[in-house]
Amino acid sequence: MSPSKSKNLTPSYAVIQGLYWMYFAAIMSFSGFFLLSGGFTNTQIGILAAIAGLLSAVLQPVLAGYADQPQSPSLKKLIQMLYFLQLILVIGLFLSHSLILTGLLYGSSIALLQLMTLFINSLGMESINQGHSLNFGLARGMGSVAYACICYILGIITVKAGPVSIPITVIVLTLLSLGILILFPFSKAKSDSTATNAPKSSSDSNPILFFRKYKRFSLVLLGCIFIYLSHVLLNNFNFQIALAKGGGSAEMGTASAIAAICELPTLFLFGYIIRKFRCDLLLKTAGIFFTIKALGTLLAPGIPVFYGVQIFQMLGWGLMTAASVYYVNALMEPEDAIKGQAYFTMAYTLGSVLGSFLGGTLIDLAGVHAMLFFSTVSAFIGALIVLIFAERTSK
Repeated sequence: MSPSKSKNLTPSYAVIQGLYWMYFAAIMSFSGFFLLSGGFTNTQIGILAAIAGLLSAVLQPVLAGYADQPQSPSLKKLIQMLYFLQLILVIGLFLSHSLILTGLLYGSSIALLQLMTLFINSLGMESINQGHSLNFGLARGMGSVAYACICYILGIITVKAGPVSIPITVIVLTLLSLGILILFPFSKAKSDSTATNAPKSSSDSNPILFFRKYKRFSLVLLGCIFIYLSHVLLNNFNFQIALAKGGGSAEMGTASAIAAICELPTLFLFGYIIRKFRCDLLLKTAGIFFTIKALGTLLAPGIPVFYGVQIFQMLGWGLMTAASVYYVNALMEPEDAIKGQAYFTMAYTLGSVLGSFLGGTLIDLAGVHAMLFFSTVSAFIGALIVLIFAERTSK
């Protein structure tokens, strides 16, 4: 039997989002610091993250299809299983003294981390669909608050404690996440099983038919891949960028914290924004501001301006992360919405794969400036594609 429909799940779900994005920050934003300290080169780090992202991209539609089946475990149980696997990987990482083993463990952790994004977001949306009171924008905004806090704190801790602070932090966050998930009152809706009696959309099970049905959506995804590629270059190689601007891990942590804080007004007010502006306009605006941020990072002469550029996160990633979810729901029929969300997650993952591989190689061969130039061009191309092909939606 499902929990009471009147129960407000926003506080507990906000904690789930907060812990997840703290986890994300520790694994992804500090990957350069941890792996460079462990003897990896920028190219090796890029290849490692690219392989992890590719693995995640392959597994996402498989796990999404499995999660949609009536006999599968609930989203809550699936997330718990992923966190438990993460815990095993990170404990192994903490104990590892081998470069190859460290790479395998860290890469696997990145892959699982990227897999979890879809399920964390789906947990919130499914809770809303079941009739619970849950403010998704507010909860996701608290995720950005947590991201900002952990980036700033780790920026200080890593200077004093070194790279060992990363796996220790991740172990603590994993245990906390498992604890809050146990307390989160969620069960799989019974309607999921009865829904199988209805005729199933052919586009739901066949990607070719899906993209024939939503022709322009595939082009929007292509544009988002370019945009996400740019975003990953700025995010995953933030430590290298901070070094090039005259800073270090502390400055990288501060910049990441500022960027996360700048997302908050957009996420907290998104419920109001979505009532005033169409989803496609918000998606297009996000693409433009991704480009502006990449260009600003390229042109920043030092750390102070680098800090200032982070304000463009407000209408870039802050807008994209919520607008993309609502764009899919506004564009697609109900039986195709989950698949559409999965494809958007795949677009991010593919952008992450390309960005991780190209970023490390570009830095080693031509330097950080060349990587930032490539990031700017990629964001511009992606934004242009989205501007042309994003379909008009209702408010």
